[in-house]
Amino acid sequence: MNKTIKDYHEMQAEDDRLICDRLYQQIAAVLEDAEEKIWHRHPVWFLEGNPIVGYSKLKGCIRLLFWSGQSFNEEGLMPEGKFKAAEKRYTAIGQIDTNELRRWLEKSRKIQWDYKNIVKRKGKLERLL
Repeated sequence: MNKTIKDYHEMQAEDDRLICDRLYQQIAAVLEDAEEKIWHRHPVWFLEGNPIVGYSKLKGCIRLLFWSGQSFNEEGLMPEGKFKAAEKRYTAIGQIDTNELRRWLEKSRKIQWDYKNIVKRKGKLERLL
């Protein structure tokens, strides 16, 4: 875990830190070749410069966000925003289903929309892979 993500975790309340730690472990294991960094003040993983997954503290929960998650066709993920993102919110570590999370992470590698070039394309997303 890099220092900036470790610092992010340490800023969280104990229950939220436990959720962040579990999410980190699972994401790092499945997306071992992804670049991880703090982006817009929370941990995000990138493949070839394209944001794939991240998590952030919201009021009352930790939100796991998949930038292309609406295309995963998974009931456990809820649409987020006007593009292709989907989220799952956690309030306790016991809510994290690691099998489900690994399935989503594997899909995040295979199903991607090109967020890296969204500004250049004036808000138009194109499917990658």
